Amino acid sequence: MRLLHTMLRVGNLEKSLDFYTRVLGMHLLRKNDYPEGKFTLAFVGFGPETEQAVIELTYNWDVDKYELGTGYGHIALEVEDAYAACDKIRAAGGNVVREAGPMKHGNTVIAFVDDPDGYKIELIQRKSRID
Repeated sequence: MRLLHTMLRVGNLEKSLDFYTRVLGMHLLRKNDYPEGKFTLAFVGFGPETEQAVIELTYNWDVDKYELGTGYGHIALEVEDAYAACDKIRAAGGNVVREAGPMKHGNTVIAFVDDPDGYKIELIQRKSRID
């Protein structure tokens, strides 16, 4: 496993992108709109996602402000097989709160588990790479 990203919910995507890119010097690595789900995901970081963990900024179109306690989202871990990872985590006594399967409004296979304090950990299945 390796750490992929930390997700933060933001109330104003443009202000957040300006802060992370201009103020902190990160790069906008990718940005995708999901009109059916009414959200945008923007990934920022200091280097390529294949080499470093990054930050996922999630902008929900109908929300312009969050309480500080609801701004935190999850930590993401890349796994070879999300279905097998859920089985292994469950067998070790972990709490799988969202079984492995395609994400809503997309086709990436994900799952969620809770840590002992209830913090969400997202498992993202590694995509097949064609050389």
